[in-house]
Amino acid sequence: MKNSKLPINIISLGFFLLLLFQSTILSVAFAQYDGIDQDIVKYRKGTLTIKAKPGDKVEVEQLSHEFWFGCAISNQFGTGSMPENDRKQYEENFLKNFNSAVTENAVKWGSMEPQKGQVNYAAVDGILNWTEKNHIPLRGHNLFWGIPKFVQPWLKEMDDQELRQTLQNRAETVTKRYKGRFVEYDLNNEMVHGNYYEDRLGPEITKLMAQWAHNGDPDAKLFLNDYDILTGNKLPEYMTQIRKLLKQDVPIAGIGVQGHLHADTFDRSELRKALDSLAIFKLPIRITEFNMPGQRSKYLTEKVLVMTPEEEALKAKELTDYYRVCFAHPAVEGMIMWGFWAGANWIPASSLYRKDWSPTPAADAYQNLIFREWWTKETQTAGKDGVVSVPAFYGKYRVTVKGKTKEILLNKKEGKVTVDLRK
Repeated sequence: MKNSKLPINIISLGFFLLLLFQSTILSVAFAQYDGIDQDIVKYRKGTLTIKAKPGDKVEVEQLSHEFWFGCAISNQFGTGSMPENDRKQYEENFLKNFNSAVTENAVKWGSMEPQKGQVNYAAVDGILNWTEKNHIPLRGHNLFWGIPKFVQPWLKEMDDQELRQTLQNRAETVTKRYKGRFVEYDLNNEMVHGNYYEDRLGPEITKLMAQWAHNGDPDAKLFLNDYDILTGNKLPEYMTQIRKLLKQDVPIAGIGVQGHLHADTFDRSELRKALDSLAIFKLPIRITEFNMPGQRSKYLTEKVLVMTPEEEALKAKELTDYYRVCFAHPAVEGMIMWGFWAGANWIPASSLYRKDWSPTPAADAYQNLIFREWWTKETQTAGKDGVVSVPAFYGKYRVTVKGKTKEILLNKKEGKVTVDLRK
């Protein structure tokens, strides 16, 4: 058979079609899906009905979201070691942007007890005291972390019996000390990626950890938490693990998935696919650790700290698009950033605020999304029947009629609420 050469124009056409195909695939992966706004209305809005007298002016003002828009709180804030000016800015801007929180490092065993028997509760106590004072629900991250490099050396030196007893003491002591104060805990962090305790003590250790945690606080809600799930990379392994734990009757209260394994953009279709897959377990889902850009970006791998205006604009778009996908999904109950200020964030460039506390374009975009686009504030005049119905985002409201005010909760579980202000 003779060698033949394709004409240059055919080769060029083939190359063009390949580029077109790749561009189409990318545009599908990085474009929002049709109907996302309708899903947000469907899953995040209910009906607030006000009974007034005909002709009364009715004012409806949202005070907070039911959905968790949260952030991690750093140890230095909890211990009071942050410089006073930064602490003041940290506190003010946290309350301005977030309604929930998680301990970044304070509850981690290695942080609380780096040396055997020397337990330091100062950071945990400081964070809890502040969040309770400001009515902010707080997650405890984490009771255990079995990735071998994060297991303290003094634990590895123990024999199996002593290790088991020490694990039990850790779970019971922490949950008893903080009984009823943490909304939930991450039980044993990132088990898909490593589980030193199971390798040492056998496959039943996770169930025992949960039992020990409940010895200290029977009402403690215990979450799983892992990474590279929302990219799809470790989704099958996570699904298998969850099935196994549920079959063992491990009391899993919810599924945590970290949101920072992307680069400076993310694949919308993979994110939705992962959330849809996890939703089959009928458990609440929280995006527990979110950064944009993420840890596969140059901003972490190359320690790039400064963004160009174009990069800032991309960050703002990708951040808000990520929130849109998660807010539109009925199984997701919250999103938690893993740092919001460049002075206390493991990926400084992903912060809403720079080191000098100047807001980034992402801060403006985030606030516009959460507190304007997804915020209900209306004034209407009651008609002949005196009834005003307002489609409203789930959350807490202040309703005012002729100077009389009442606060009321509109929650997703009920879907609707009625307030009578005729008297």
